[in-house]
Formats: sequence, C-alpha cells, structure tokens
Amino acid sequence: MVYIENWEDFQERAIVLFRSDPVATRYVMKYRHCDGKLVLKVTDDKVCLKFKTVHAQDIRKMEKLNNTFFSMMARGPDVEVPEDLPKEPVAPPPSRKGRGRRQ
Repeated sequence: MVYIENWEDFQERAIVLFRSDPVATRYVMKYRHCDGKLVLKVTDDKVCLKFKTVHAQDIRKMEKLNNTFFSMMARGPDVEVPEDLPKEPVAPPPSRKGRGRRQ
C-alpha cells in the first residue's frame, strides 16, 4: 500500500470513497507513541487510502476529518462537508456537588 503524501488529496479522496459506499467504508487511526507516528487509513476492501505523519500540526487536520466523517455518518453521505468547525470544544456538564457526605 502506498501512502498519500498530500493531506488535501488524501482528504478529498477519502470523502469520495466514503460517499461511493458508506456502509462498506472503514476509517482507522493508529498512533505509535514510541515513534510519534500517526497513520490514517480509509478503505472499502477494494481501494485503500493511507496517510502517515509525524507532525503535531496534522492532529488538527485529523480532527476536522473525523468531524466530517461523523457528520456524514449522522446526516447521510450527501450532506455538504462543513468548512469551518467550532473552534472551541464543548464545555463538559457541570459537576454535581454534594455527592457524598451530607453536612
């Protein structure tokens, strides 16, 4: 299997592959801490797309691709790809105080 060097090319081809057969397409992320290497793989058992990186800046790109796949899975493969995603993460729910001993 050959790795795709350009991120934009990988992202476009992965979205096209998912839209062609959403049920059979799989998306796998593998991170090796000892090497600091992240490998992304999108396949439908006929076509396999792989992208490898060791740069920390590419984590943001990977998160954007994850959000794109999640939105296409939830809303359907024909939905528009979101160009801008929320910059800030959603705040966790407030913690429940008062659990434990009563005073």
